[in-house]
Amino acid sequence: MTKTVDIVVIGAGSAGLAAVRQIAKETDNYLLIDRGPLGTTCARVGCMPSKALISIANDLHRANKLAAKGWIPQSKGPVDLPAILDTVRRKRDYFATGMVEATHRLAGRHLIEGRARLIGPDRVLLKDTEEIRCRKIIIATGSRPFLPQAWQPFADRVLTSDCLFEQPDLPRRMALVGLGVIGIELGLALARLGIEVTGFGRNPHLGGLRDPRVNEAALEAIRREFPVHVGNEAQVVTDGDGFIIRNGNRSIQVDGVIAGLGVTPNVEELGLETLGVPLDDRGLPPFNPNTLQIADLPVFITGDATGSLSLLHEAQDEGFIAGSNALASNPRCFQRRTPLRVCFSDPQIASVGCTVNLHRRGAVVTGRCDFRQQARAFAEDRNAGALHVYAERTTARLIGAEMAVPGGEHLAHLLALAVQQQLTVHQLLAMPYYHPTLEEGLRTALRDAAEQLPGPHPTTAELSLCESRPEAPLC
Repeated sequence: MTKTVDIVVIGAGSAGLAAVRQIAKETDNYLLIDRGPLGTTCARVGCMPSKALISIANDLHRANKLAAKGWIPQSKGPVDLPAILDTVRRKRDYFATGMVEATHRLAGRHLIEGRARLIGPDRVLLKDTEEIRCRKIIIATGSRPFLPQAWQPFADRVLTSDCLFEQPDLPRRMALVGLGVIGIELGLALARLGIEVTGFGRNPHLGGLRDPRVNEAALEAIRREFPVHVGNEAQVVTDGDGFIIRNGNRSIQVDGVIAGLGVTPNVEELGLETLGVPLDDRGLPPFNPNTLQIADLPVFITGDATGSLSLLHEAQDEGFIAGSNALASNPRCFQRRTPLRVCFSDPQIASVGCTVNLHRRGAVVTGRCDFRQQARAFAEDRNAGALHVYAERTTARLIGAEMAVPGGEHLAHLLALAVQQQLTVHQLLAMPYYHPTLEEGLRTALRDAAEQLPGPHPTTAELSLCESRPEAPLC
């Protein structure tokens, strides 16, 4: 049996749904195919359940700090971890159910639950039986947690973000292998819930940081919460009911392992080899990141399936691009937003725009603020971390920032706006800064950058002269 449609979207995650929103504006002749489960990675196993867990862990941490100072009664006994995990699941179910309902509302009769495989650039095989011919194909199959080949014999005993929230309880001694964003978030939350966590990372940099001094500040803060060992690859072997982790000359025994080693695109058995283009060592085809077109074919790849940026806002943007270009006779090039990444640790780790590049240091100045002395952070007993901003030496234009600071998610958004609008250090210094706020730490970093910039700008003059701009009425 053969069916013909305009567009087939494979995958009903954040990217696939964003593509369908665009497609449905112009045609009713499309299909959205997903092998399940519905509900998006973010709502089911990613952003939302992890943030629910982090919130509970942070509340408990604050209570313990107050109790240690004698300001509230000390809690008796360990936390009820099964009850906490049950609460996280109930919140997760609320978000995931909402996304399932939204998927059905959006796609309606166009949604088919089942396995799809490409059998050419204009054909898809559905459930191994039905051939679907189409003008365009969008691949939005998402990703899954990565596990090394050596771990496969005991993979069912390793916890990842895909299965951690389903556990009724957790072991009390756990190794966290991988210190990227997911690993840091889960490790810190579980440590604050009373689990004995030990972290291991082959990469000496935490959460995607590249600036050595910001990374040093992040390591210092995280090591106050749980032991962290970086720079060597962790070897994991089973030991009866538990595990032994070897890292350099260090060896520890734990009851469970959490893998935070990143993700791998879901492209196996998808039939990408039928497209007639070369595939890389991950099985991915060449594609244009601004059009998302694969080579010169009527096929687009989007979201986590690209193997690039596993971030929800990027997936939604890519779904928009793929959906728009699947409708167009000629694919259009879309500008991407300023890169933005946030790790909900404590302090929060964030990167914005172009981060430190050793090859361009002569062309870039770095403005710094040590948050150990930042007034608002000190007043709230959150004084830890560092903020660095990067500006072009010749233009004073802000190009990026890295930070491990309290309130990093908000500072990062402010700086992303500044980078995208191509604002200069001096323009940012002309902003109002309320006292006492964490944003005053940004002003400290900007002042430090301004002192290093050449040119006629007086580094101490942060207010514009009246004759330099039209008079604005006071409101």
